[in-house]
Amino acid sequence: MHFYTEPRLTLLAKPVFAEPAHLGVQWLGDGTDGEKLAEFAGRLCYMSQRNPAGRTTREYLENIKRQGHGSVLEHANYSILLEGVSRSLTHELVRHRAGFAYSQLSQRYVDESDAAFVIPPALVGDEVLESAFKAQMLAAQAAYVEAVDKLMTKYGWVDDKVHRRKMAREAARAVLPNGTETKIVVTGNARAWRTMLELRSSEAAELEIRRCAVALLRLLQAEAPGFFSDFEIYQAGDRREAARIGYHKV
Repeated sequence: MHFYTEPRLTLLAKPVFAEPAHLGVQWLGDGTDGEKLAEFAGRLCYMSQRNPAGRTTREYLENIKRQGHGSVLEHANYSILLEGVSRSLTHELVRHRAGFAYSQLSQRYVDESDAAFVIPPALVGDEVLESAFKAQMLAAQAAYVEAVDKLMTKYGWVDDKVHRRKMAREAARAVLPNGTETKIVVTGNARAWRTMLELRSSEAAELEIRRCAVALLRLLQAEAPGFFSDFEIYQAGDRREAARIGYHKV
């Protein structure tokens, strides 16, 4: 049995920008495809492709954030695979609807007899609490395996074995705790990611999703600093990392 103490994040997809030759922008400075796509969209509104203010791409986006013109950020989408997160976390994450798409592991179809679990941040490093948690997860997993086995026998009259397994697993999953590890693909535009990160990386956020949000912020800052450079990661009063945003709800 594997126990996670940190999320595992993988960037799956990011924008590819194909600049139209007849509306070419006078680009200055560095910029990723996603950042250039947002700049192009913003400049189209005013036909300012000649860049009269002489701004680099990231200076342009900084001004966009400062002015609160966040709609152009919606053109750039980023897809991220989240692993090593609990179903408790994803219950909160999927509440962010606008600008997001989700595809999550199905416990009806996937065998959880060898599922991993996520140790809550408050328990990590405490030998007594970690040991008790692991024992509880082992017991829950054993109950799941037993339930699936008995239900497969109970539904023996169902000829379709795939359907029979689904019937058994969908009932047995009820004994699995919120700490069960899950995997989810999350796609969001840059504006939606900013809103989610502002809320979930704050000191007020639940600790596991806050830990994940800070990790997501680091990934997105490395990929597209023009969209996320105004976030600051810091050590909060509870001795854990949190983040604050410079331009509120662009």
